[in-house]
Amino acid sequence: MGDILQTALILSGLCLAFGAILAVAHRKLKVWEDPRIDQVEEKLPGANCGACGKPGCRAFAEEVVSGEINPGKCTVSPPEKIDEIAGMLGVEVQEEVKVVARLLCAGGKEEANYTATYERGVSTCRAEALVAGGPKQCAWGCLGLGDCETACTFGAISMSVNGLPLVDTDKCTACNDCVEECPRDLFELMPIDQKLIVQCKSLLEGDQALEQCAVACTACGKCALDAGEGVISMKNNLAVINYSNYELAGPEAVLRCPTGAITWLRSNNQFRDEQIPDFQILNEYHQ
Repeated sequence: MGDILQTALILSGLCLAFGAILAVAHRKLKVWEDPRIDQVEEKLPGANCGACGKPGCRAFAEEVVSGEINPGKCTVSPPEKIDEIAGMLGVEVQEEVKVVARLLCAGGKEEANYTATYERGVSTCRAEALVAGGPKQCAWGCLGLGDCETACTFGAISMSVNGLPLVDTDKCTACNDCVEECPRDLFELMPIDQKLIVQCKSLLEGDQALEQCAVACTACGKCALDAGEGVISMKNNLAVINYSNYELAGPEAVLRCPTGAITWLRSNNQFRDEQIPDFQILNEYHQ
């Protein structure tokens, strides 16, 4: 009995000693953290999407509180939440242009030519791309099997009846998942106010391009001539937009495109403009 009591006392003493050591270590080594970080994080959407350029909402909250980044950099949160954060921290909201994913291909089932159909095996874009480059004749076009739709955890991508992804810009967080998932590198993150987009990545020209897709860029160069100096250039038989000169861009660049490969987006959520008179595009732009 005496041995048991002695053992219990020793263990109790050790527990007290270790507890005291931990208490002192906690006090000495504790890193103070601004309580406002938790408050800011609670007001953020918690999506950890990376649209702000940070690895998650916690990291964003830390930099907002330290003054390294403006609350407005989170383009996913509702404006009222951003205003609450700014008011709490006593800073002004700097408006940021939302960034969204854009698909650089318009050749769906109705426009593109196919050389084969796959009836067996794994039905994904990545799998079909490994089999002779996929069923489309165009080696650069969208394969249309929805790998991007599956990868998007925010439900911002849906597949159209024409076999092309549609991006809902209200839901898009610019998380980059679709960009990384697409085996053809057809998605690109762009500021939502960039309306001039080349929806083709084919490097062929003229009839050679049209034999594969009815909406392919034929490298005619009319868009470059009409857009103004320094806005569009032709590289490797493809129109390339210089977005550093984007303020000079207007819808004039799309009016003479013979295939509609270059588009002036009239609506944020619209994948491809409906066929409308050229004068209507210009009237709406200049109003």
